[in-house]
Amino acid sequence: MPSEPSRLPLTERLRPRRLAEIVGNVPARAQLRAWAEAWDRGEPPVQRAALLAGPPGVGKTSAALALAADFGWSVVEMNASDARNERAIEQVAGRASITHSLLEVPGGGGRRRSLILLDEADSLSGRSGEPARAAPAPPSLREFLRGRYGTVDALNAAWGLAPDAKPAPLGSWDAVPRSPGNHAWARLPSARKDLDEWRSAAARPADTSDRGGLAAIARLVRATRQPLILTVNDERVLGRSSAVFRNSVVRIRFFPIRDAELAARLASIARSERLDLVPGAIDAIVRRARGDLRAALNDLEAIAPLPRGPLQESLLGTRDRSADFAALTEDVLTACRYFRSIEVQDRLDAPPDDLLPWIEENVPHFAADRAHRAAGFDRVERAERSLARARQHRVWGLWSYASELLTGGVGLAIRDAPTVPTVRAQFPRFLAAMGATRAVRAVREGVVRKAAAHLHLSRAKTRDAVLPFLEGLFEAAASRPARPERIEEARALARELELAPEELAYLGGTEVDGPFVRRLLADRGTEEAAPGRSTAASERASRSETTPRTEAAANAPDRTRKPAQRHLSDFGGR
Repeated sequence: MPSEPSRLPLTERLRPRRLAEIVGNVPARAQLRAWAEAWDRGEPPVQRAALLAGPPGVGKTSAALALAADFGWSVVEMNASDARNERAIEQVAGRASITHSLLEVPGGGGRRRSLILLDEADSLSGRSGEPARAAPAPPSLREFLRGRYGTVDALNAAWGLAPDAKPAPLGSWDAVPRSPGNHAWARLPSARKDLDEWRSAAARPADTSDRGGLAAIARLVRATRQPLILTVNDERVLGRSSAVFRNSVVRIRFFPIRDAELAARLASIARSERLDLVPGAIDAIVRRARGDLRAALNDLEAIAPLPRGPLQESLLGTRDRSADFAALTEDVLTACRYFRSIEVQDRLDAPPDDLLPWIEENVPHFAADRAHRAAGFDRVERAERSLARARQHRVWGLWSYASELLTGGVGLAIRDAPTVPTVRAQFPRFLAAMGATRAVRAVREGVVRKAAAHLHLSRAKTRDAVLPFLEGLFEAAASRPARPERIEEARALARELELAPEELAYLGGTEVDGPFVRRLLADRGTEEAAPGRSTAASERASRSETTPRTEAAANAPDRTRKPAQRHLSDFGGR
């Protein structure tokens, strides 16, 4: 029974029907329409395919379907849930690419073209030489009949098995064999019909891999006689496989929807659907969605049935990404299989750098023994080396290798067979420590920044060579008993570098309002010695209050500066 329109999700019920209804990405929509108009003029254009790239939920698939509706094209769609190997693509998309629409009327105003839509094309990575992956094992006869009838009584009624007749009715599902054998009920017409369907389903060969899919799509891009659209989250995945996807397609980039456009769209939907929302709910949804309209609509639909009040607000917190990382980490370390880079990206929408601490932290907890643990860390080390090279040389294609090493490489190294997770993935201690020391690191970087600017050094060199010297000097000045010359040296450096009280406390290892900080700031005045006040700002304010400059003095050359610091006008220029 088809679903009622009111019961459909908002993402489907409010899917745009025209290209002008797509939210945001105005340049991308204009570029897509121009490409379609080139097709509509007659002969296929030079670039016969369009590659729509962008993060999930920004309207790539909706734009393709709306474009077909605007131009009156029929749609042949293949998404990630379909078998997309070489044979399947040639049978479905390949046949559609060289034929006209079935609804076209010669000489009439019928549909003239069929749009071929390959959704999530970057999830394809199958090469022609890869072995085929067979379909899952077919169900047994008992499983087939249970799925069809649900109860044994319904099965007996369908087959006409009465209590006092022969053959006798089946008493339970255990009485149904896994294969028909030589049973009396197998000769009943109704039973034979079910058995024929079960045999045809069990004997149907299937290849569920994407073997040869990339090559088939590349040929399709070059030879199609119908418009072809590919949607991807990361266009680099296809570009690495063939030059066709770099040079023979129109690349159209979709970006996350801007907050203002997203908020306006949600407010319009709330009015049309008569949703009673708490004030600020739409703003919270927009912040949570981060430019993803699909996620925003799902959040809006989640809080819509709730009564107006705090309960709506409680469901609109920030998205907890740690749960996604924990779930993937447990799957990776127990599944003993390779995870594609695109699969990792779809599940996390994060670079492999973010996954590395999770895998590194949990390898000891999931490894079978010491030898497997060492092998797992070897794969982690190789992945980290790939990530370092990617950052250093900006070769982001190494991310895919790092993702597969961190997932399948580590998972196969620490275990010999799949298993059920017996422990929970732990949050990386490294990330926890970084979060706990964020404030301290911010103060340290402030000291490094000021010292680097004063000494004309890079921050890296200042951090390695100058910062340990400053820490040692200020710690010696803060110790008891401290030599007077050390205190004077620390006071002079604090004045020269314009260090704030928090930075002085960090260098000396003391409290911000402690006697050491007050002693160093004693000669700056009582107001400046207050914690949190910037010394440089206080000195500038003091100078501006005690020595006001007249307009003539302000326009006169500054004699206190060195000649090299003067403007050209100071040397007689106009």
